[in-house]
Amino acid sequence: MSPDTLSTPVVETAKAAPDRARSRAQAARRRKAIVFAVRVLLLVAVLGLWEGLSRAKVIDPFNFSMPSKIWDQIWTWVTHGTALGPLGEQIWYTLYEALLGWVIGVIAGVVFGIALGRISFLADVLGPYIKVLNSIPRIVLAPIFVIWFGLGASSKVASAVVLVFFPVFFNAFQGAREVDRNLVANARILGASDRRVTLQVVIPSATSWIFTSLHVSFGFALIGAIVGEYIGATKGIGLLVAQSQGTFNAAGVYAAMVILAVVALAAEGLLTFAERRIFRWKPSDSDS
Repeated sequence: MSPDTLSTPVVETAKAAPDRARSRAQAARRRKAIVFAVRVLLLVAVLGLWEGLSRAKVIDPFNFSMPSKIWDQIWTWVTHGTALGPLGEQIWYTLYEALLGWVIGVIAGVVFGIALGRISFLADVLGPYIKVLNSIPRIVLAPIFVIWFGLGASSKVASAVVLVFFPVFFNAFQGAREVDRNLVANARILGASDRRVTLQVVIPSATSWIFTSLHVSFGFALIGAIVGEYIGATKGIGLLVAQSQGTFNAAGVYAAMVILAVVALAAEGLLTFAERRIFRWKPSDSDS
């Protein structure tokens, strides 16, 4: 058999590899387009059914409102403002409270999670207290925070912090415990101190665990801010919900929920983008 005959399959394989890659990329794009189209169709179907049932009085339009009225309410808030002031000001105020509470809760959760994950004695001492605090329904703390810190942003930030802290803490704690022991042992053999092991081995290994909790925790931060505003505030989306409920304006309640959903989706998109930039080495779902 000649060398040219042997090299032919290798050349054909090399030429086929880019074709397979292009086929996978095209299949991934088609799947994304189909998924997006189905999502849009599902949303349109649900909204259309809701609108039709409300107009036909099958469901009470006073209590359940209808998508057209919800859109009119959002448009009125956008163009003419709310009873509390411009809509953008209310969104920013709620977002500021949620962001500040989220940042504080994430930092505290990561620090305590890594510390207790690395120091067994500290985990043994503080573990029961953390479990007790985690078992408390944290939403009920919002009225207490309003009493302690008043109607300003501080009480809403505190509500957001207690909701964010625990999911981040438990993920960081588990991530620190799941670090490959061989990596830690090799780092120690090379002369790394406890501080360098924590900073250069444990925290990078636990980063994926921590990022997993960030997606959920920002939603919790929004919940904390909204609940705090609903109980007592001077402005914010939660206060818009409370006022709409007080005037039996179902469209206003739903409109505020839609605005919150848009804010939450935007934050989720930013977190996903940041995660993909940081974890470029991880294969995406479409690549598998």
